[in-house]
Amino acid sequence: MPADPPPVMYIGMEVLIALSSVLGNVMVVWAVRMNRSLRDTTFYFVVSLALADIAVGALVIPLAITMSIGVNTHFYSCLLGACTVLVLTQSSILALLAIAIDRYLRVKIPISYKQVVTRKRAGTAVVLCWLVSIIVGLTPMFGWNNLKELKSNDSLGPYLNITCEFEKVISMEYMVYFNFFGWVLPPLVVMLIIYTEIFYMIHKQLGKKVHGSQAEPSRYYGKELKLAKSLALVLFLFAVSWLPLHILNCVTLFCPKLKNKILIYIAILLSHGNSAVNPVVYTFRIKKFRSTFLNIWKQYFCCREVTHPFSQAIQRRKIMEKRVTRNTNI
Repeated sequence: MPADPPPVMYIGMEVLIALSSVLGNVMVVWAVRMNRSLRDTTFYFVVSLALADIAVGALVIPLAITMSIGVNTHFYSCLLGACTVLVLTQSSILALLAIAIDRYLRVKIPISYKQVVTRKRAGTAVVLCWLVSIIVGLTPMFGWNNLKELKSNDSLGPYLNITCEFEKVISMEYMVYFNFFGWVLPPLVVMLIIYTEIFYMIHKQLGKKVHGSQAEPSRYYGKELKLAKSLALVLFLFAVSWLPLHILNCVTLFCPKLKNKILIYIAILLSHGNSAVNPVVYTFRIKKFRSTFLNIWKQYFCCREVTHPFSQAIQRRKIMEKRVTRNTNI
């Protein structure tokens, strides 16, 4: 057992965040599954982000609690658990980057966007994001870890058993130089630039005088502005949630005497809590998600029959087809 066991409040908060993350993001995936209007290329990446957040609640948080308690385990079992955290974090970052690029292309090339960003290409991008995340997150498994240091300090038994803690198995050089400076900070800076350019282009278009022929483009860019603000908010919350933990990692590497256990617990809770806030943002900021969430609640939890807008459109089309067939037979 570690010298300083985790506070009961910390474990209680982790459990609450885990439940919220799983339930909220399951609702996001469910909403995209039910509402066909949410199945455009942007929401491929939103679903990828939601799946990563589900895994945070179902896998990462239980692992974090286990590591905070200090269970005795094999070195590589502990290392694999720590790497799982890194894989899912990286997948969230790359999903956000893909969303930003997708929104940029939608505003930059609105006419040819659907020809350039097809569902197949979006699916390929999602797979590529996960592959890169796996490579980046599993890098410590291939040698960039603290195994040699533990062996030199005689901290390992003959069977490589240790008290499982994140910092005991993961090298802070890896976390700061490779993970943070290489794969966290640069994507965040790129996304900031992309969203700044998106808002500039949209405001430039909306600033033009609206004539009869320009009414439709103005409506298009108005919708894009609203959605871009919502997705930029998701990015902002991600940065606010994860940067404190990475800053504390830098402190641990460069100024270990300033390390504070309570601040680390708070930073961990903040980073995990990010997985629970995205569904809240979608609910309050994106009308399609809000209406679909309400329909799911009414239909499956309140046992009320709900007819979805896209179902009504299909029914109207079938009625029209029957009328045309009847008139043709006459």
